[in-house]
Amino acid sequence: MHTAVNESGTGQERKAPGRPRNAQADEAILDAVLEMLSSGQSVAAISIEAVAAKAGVGKATIYRRWPNKEALIIDAVAAMKGALPVPVGESVRDDLIMLVKANRSGRAHRYSKATVCLLPEFIKDGDLNHMYQAVIEPRRDVMRAVLRRGIETGELRADLDVELTLLMIQGPGMMQSMLNWNPNVAEEGFVEALIDAILRGAAA
Repeated sequence: MHTAVNESGTGQERKAPGRPRNAQADEAILDAVLEMLSSGQSVAAISIEAVAAKAGVGKATIYRRWPNKEALIIDAVAAMKGALPVPVGESVRDDLIMLVKANRSGRAHRYSKATVCLLPEFIKDGDLNHMYQAVIEPRRDVMRAVLRRGIETGELRADLDVELTLLMIQGPGMMQSMLNWNPNVAEEGFVEALIDAILRGAAA
């Protein structure tokens, strides 16, 4: 089962024009899924019926929007991530800080536990993992482009390993946000400190 990813980065299939969508219902449905995942429920334990009841909508409302549960869950993850950030392009440091903060704000911050609960599901289910990769890779591509631009402008080392640096940027933020491994780290200033630490080794 593979679901096409639309321009907004979600996993929802395109459908023929029909009844206009209700943005408020969409928000309620996606939030219901994220709340259920954040409470520790597995993908297998979540049903369309349960989501409909929690969101206060009918099952038909959900099925008009999503072909199956997996597509709904991936769209919920995409909604949690938010819109694709657009770097300013003046400073590698500023752009990296903006991109990391964008991944830690809004729904992503509110429902951080949802990602923790989904990770085992992505490992077990290849199709679900494929859909998830289609959501996050465009965001990773934006960060790759910033790093490559930094190499071209001389802000970053010419021999910089872009993929390894990308992993170094995303890994600590994800672990701290999801698991709070270092409870002594204040949220304010964390992203700046992380990027500055990485740039001490990555800068030209």
